[in-house]
Amino acid sequence: GGDCSDVDFHGTTEIHSSELAFVAFNKDLGMAVCWGRSSYGGSCSGVDFSGTTEISSSSTAFVAFKKDLGTAACWGDSTYGGDCSDVDFHGTTEIHSSELAFVAFNKDLGMAVCWGRSSYGGSCSGVDFSGTTEISSSSTAFVAFKKDLGTAACWGDSTYGGDCSDV
Repeated sequence: GGDCSDVDFHGTTEIHSSELAFVAFNKDLGMAVCWGRSSYGGSCSGVDFSGTTEISSSSTAFVAFKKDLGTAACWGDSTYGGDCSDVDFHGTTEIHSSELAFVAFNKDLGMAVCWGRSSYGGSCSGVDFSGTTEISSSSTAFVAFKKDLGTAACWGDSTYGGDCSDV
């Protein structure tokens, strides 16, 4: 990701990064250019950025989220979040990431779907998101905080924050 001499940054409104790649995004035109290691998201020539409202990244993948359409495109390492073809983004209000996983959260319905490496939070099927007011992440875990109830649910690597049952 260190050589960007061929990148035209005119009109770029945002720059995002993974561990070894970058995305220069022109939100106004719905266009982007990627560079760096392709397995970390440095190749995005097949991604349609028109209508993209938000780009999120993990260490090895990116998500171009189209909130208004309820769709997204993912690229990078498919094992660690670069493949979201099975994810339904309709109603998603927020996307969060750990080092190797993502969470698409629907705050209005209190529902979420996770993908990527399960030990880094890519599996959240047993988490109750109802009443969740905020989601935060570390490199290997997530926490769904329910401010009104004063409770939280954690998942991911239990050694590094994925277990908050004693809190």
